[in-house]
Amino acid sequence: MPTSLTLPLPAVGAVAASPVTAAGVATPHRSRALRFVATPAATASSSPSTSTSAVSSAPPSARHSRKDLAGRDGALSERTKPRVFFLDVNPLCFRGSQRSLRDPVVAVLDGEGGNEYRRRLLPSYKAHRARGVGTGADSRVVDVLRECNVPVVRVHGYEADDVVATLTEQVLRKGYRVVIASPDKDFKQLISEDVQLVIPIPEIGRWSFYTLRHYVAQYKCDPTADLSLRCFMGDEADGVPGIQHLVPGFGRKTAVKLLQKHGSLENLLNTAAIRTVGKDYAQDALTKHADYLRKNYEILSLKRDVNVQLDDSWLSTRNTCNDTSVLSDFIHKFNIEGRS
Repeated sequence: MPTSLTLPLPAVGAVAASPVTAAGVATPHRSRALRFVATPAATASSSPSTSTSAVSSAPPSARHSRKDLAGRDGALSERTKPRVFFLDVNPLCFRGSQRSLRDPVVAVLDGEGGNEYRRRLLPSYKAHRARGVGTGADSRVVDVLRECNVPVVRVHGYEADDVVATLTEQVLRKGYRVVIASPDKDFKQLISEDVQLVIPIPEIGRWSFYTLRHYVAQYKCDPTADLSLRCFMGDEADGVPGIQHLVPGFGRKTAVKLLQKHGSLENLLNTAAIRTVGKDYAQDALTKHADYLRKNYEILSLKRDVNVQLDDSWLSTRNTCNDTSVLSDFIHKFNIEGRS
């Protein structure tokens, strides 16, 4: 049965914006192949290392000046830093969407063979998911994005998550803040003062900001330890088993306590190799299964060195003249398919 989902995403300088509704079809479990990024400012153009569709540039008057945003010393203040939005689009391909962004947008898809590196390390990694981008709802969303003047980027051999992580690093170096809108918990490892998430809250049918403060309140540790924590807990959705199936008594509470003291997985494992760091069961797990945990770390860590370069033209205000007609047609087609 087709479903409809409201995804009111915060615009720059605001908490929410007026949505546009689209109906979709049922979603597979946490399938994701597509991301896009939006930002309120523009800078000089550069050539990307990946293929993209054209993006319309706004006139100079429609763009923010970095000089205008700077303080007296020329540096961007925390309050006036422009934000770049990375949005996980793939859930919208299957559940429907409600958003037309006037802000610039860049769509990022999984590259051909993007999962293969991690699958070589762990055959069960995303083994339940179809390989490559399908020909159903996801490809139609890509068509809609292009018709709405959104460049689409794909990097061969890399997942979209890795591309987003790499572009996030580049955006931060330009003095922007980053907001990643996604239900994917992989992105929690990127949270900082300048990187926030926007996550769906199913109970209220809306998306909400998830910040450094929220993370610390939830997990009682710094997000720099998030990746290390997930190495212990695993990721069932991605087919990455945690250490519990090897040591049933080793749970989140034990992992958090050890990481609070030692800071990172590698520091913890190195220390456990030369002296006792916890109770017998924990000490035994850390020494016997160190290689297992290190492999999980390699699988779950997002890469920051993908061969992709942020094109500054992507930061221009997007031409939205096609949005109404393209999105209306998209919604109409999906409604017809849902009834058939």
